[in-house]
Amino acid sequence: MSDTHGDGRNLRAVIARVSETPALARAIRELPPAILHGVIRKVGLEDCSELLSLATSEQLSAVFDLDLWRPEQAGSDELFDAARFGHWLEVLADSDVALAAQRLAEMDVDLVIAGLASHIAVFDPVVFGPAVEQGDDEIRAAARERGSHCEVGGYLVVARQTESWDAIVAVLLALDDTHPGRFHRVMRGCRRMSNSRPEADGFHDLLGDVEQARFDLALGREGRRERQGYVTPAQARAFLEESRAPRASTDGASRVHPIFAAYLEAARKSDEPRRNSGDHESPLNRRGHLHVALESRSTSESADRTTLDESASAVATVLDLLADAGALPERPRALLAKPDEAPPFHRARLHAHMQFVHGHDDAFARRTEELAFLANVLMVGCSVQARPLSPLEASDGAAAVCNLGLERLPIALPDDFLVDRDLVSVFQAGWSVLHHEVCMCAAEQLLGALAAVHCSDREIQILLYGLQQTLTRHWRAGAPWRARDGFEVLSTLDMPAWAALLGLIDEFPVMLANVRAAGRAKLLSFNPSTFEFISENADITAVHTFLRSLPELLM
Repeated sequence: MSDTHGDGRNLRAVIARVSETPALARAIRELPPAILHGVIRKVGLEDCSELLSLATSEQLSAVFDLDLWRPEQAGSDELFDAARFGHWLEVLADSDVALAAQRLAEMDVDLVIAGLASHIAVFDPVVFGPAVEQGDDEIRAAARERGSHCEVGGYLVVARQTESWDAIVAVLLALDDTHPGRFHRVMRGCRRMSNSRPEADGFHDLLGDVEQARFDLALGREGRRERQGYVTPAQARAFLEESRAPRASTDGASRVHPIFAAYLEAARKSDEPRRNSGDHESPLNRRGHLHVALESRSTSESADRTTLDESASAVATVLDLLADAGALPERPRALLAKPDEAPPFHRARLHAHMQFVHGHDDAFARRTEELAFLANVLMVGCSVQARPLSPLEASDGAAAVCNLGLERLPIALPDDFLVDRDLVSVFQAGWSVLHHEVCMCAAEQLLGALAAVHCSDREIQILLYGLQQTLTRHWRAGAPWRARDGFEVLSTLDMPAWAALLGLIDEFPVMLANVRAAGRAKLLSFNPSTFEFISENADITAVHTFLRSLPELLM
């Protein structure tokens, strides 16, 4: 990975400066975990080892909730990534083994056990004694063959895999030396998970120890994130699936969607301790997906104001240095344009209504919170071009869908429409239009075009027939994007059309440049990874114009 980012400044030099300057080093402990995680995602875990050594245990625990979980695919449930846990141990151990052991001692013990149990098996030394040497346990046999085992603190530790083995052994030795109580608790937990699978007895289909530990770990994390105002992938998928249904007119009083209501309730409960302590951080900032900001802190009357000002200045300096080095994640665009700026073209109607609502504090706060919820939903429950949306894309995408929903409402909208109407139902109206008039319509038009295509190349014709059968099945099920793996054959007929269809027939339909230019001069070149969100009636018209040209393009 390159050391240079953004304007070309050397990131390692920036991190070294922060680490070597006491005031800046202390400021690292004031950064929200979302900032630290954003830096890690931008520049890589290895380059952040010095910064992470300065973070508090509470910060690292929150970062682990963000970084140690991965969905198998965009929009699916997030699973604990044991390999990533091992990578973290390697980075921490390379920086300072004693500090890595200290961090391990301060972590949630269940997290440590679940992470280590995927890398090592733990036994009492007698397991490899002569009396049981002829056992058929696969792990013991593999250990004897590879020799990847050692004794640590009275336990026999066997490598299940060689990745991170040296770092794990070094950290366990240091943990035994400095925190023996925690060491034995961790090793006993790993030993419990090292047992062979039970015999088939009617209960063998139940979760094993390792699977049960990961399930409990995921359940605990889900509860923490709900209290922090995050939307779970299951909630997000359910909301988006429901929103694809045809919508009735949204001209009545605003109603609170059940999933959004649960989101608000979790946010309210998590805000109560902050209000009681004097912390008035915005819910949008706290959720981390959309905005990042420094957490305000309550202070007593005797607090040293000069010290607080110096601390705030140091934190601001750290953020500026990281931003200049290009290490901070992208921030979403402002909801409202500045007075001297034109509103974003893809959300002009939404901008106009939000500008009116801006004078109504309670309504503006609620609409802003609704947009935060919608962006969170898109980030964790949906994909675009078969990948997750970035925070910036999720923010822009939520606004674009709301703008489309406003344009498609079957009533004349007064300027104060959003004062007492919610954006969640407006989003649902736009999302339904995207699904039916773009995604499903594009799939139907493609099926019609495929039926008329006859290729002289027998192999291509077979692939086209297979795509037609698969797409028909998924189109009837209302999810034609699940057939996108078979779209590649279309690139042999017309590559620009293939790229455009991948964008249109998707969970989150988007528009490429050749779709916008449909009916006009043909584009000679365009970037298939650069897309625009569909946000206006004119965009729907352009999509339909392009789809009418499909038979000609593919034949």
